[in-house]
Amino acid sequence: MQQLVRVSERFVYLPPYQETDRPVLAAISGDKYTLIIDAGNSADHAKQWLSQLGEKNIKGDWLVLTHWHWDHVFGLSEMNMPIICFTGTLDRVKEMQLLSWEDSALDERVREGSEIPFCADAIKKEFPEQRDIMIPTPDMTFTSKMSLNLGGVTCIIEHVGGDHSPDSSIIYIPVEKILFLGDCLYANMYAKNWCYTVEKVTNMIAKLEQYDTEIAFLSHAEQPMTREEYRAYLDLLSNSAELTERFKGDTGLVAEEMSAMLQRPLNELETETIQFFINGYMQ
Repeated sequence: MQQLVRVSERFVYLPPYQETDRPVLAAISGDKYTLIIDAGNSADHAKQWLSQLGEKNIKGDWLVLTHWHWDHVFGLSEMNMPIICFTGTLDRVKEMQLLSWEDSALDERVREGSEIPFCADAIKKEFPEQRDIMIPTPDMTFTSKMSLNLGGVTCIIEHVGGDHSPDSSIIYIPVEKILFLGDCLYANMYAKNWCYTVEKVTNMIAKLEQYDTEIAFLSHAEQPMTREEYRAYLDLLSNSAELTERFKGDTGLVAEEMSAMLQRPLNELETETIQFFINGYMQ
């Protein structure tokens, strides 16, 4: 079972569990209020998180969603607190409320292409038996950016978009220099071929670079990124986007130029990232 990790006096998180696609969950505590980030992928996941928070005498006052995907919202029914999200996230949550999550319904959506096997399989593993999934409607929305004063700590919440989910939002804590990214740096998994697009990534990075970040969290990474690791990730995305555009989607030329820039052979992540950009360029 995943155990709560304390990063600072004000910030704690629960690591991910890859087997059933449980993402990182986090909490930021001010002198007056605590903000919870994401609800988890099931009632069990949410209960585990709330129990461990309770052991540290931490009680959530608000919850913010990074985006609408199932693994971030299926625990909402256990979160007895106001829910905040981007307007686009609210729209997708309302659509999800109308869906059945039984095996037959999941399988049908996979066949028609509105769901992917990866997510359907993870849902079946997280919910092997009864699947009575209730998704409450979020209480508050924002259209671009908002801030919350928790008492001595301010949290900035901004919609940044990206390819993984167009409604993606980030949470930044200036006093801690912590940036919670959710899934925004990941590729579009719902495309026929997983992909990044130059325009969406470029626009997203322009928003992310305004935040002075020492620690960055991706929702499915075992460890948070240091400043240097985060900067390297953004550079990989930015350079891949620029080279894809410059060489008009020619995989060989993009890879050759990237290798020359780095003065070494490309690693697996770099090769995969370039291919995702090529996939997006060719769509």
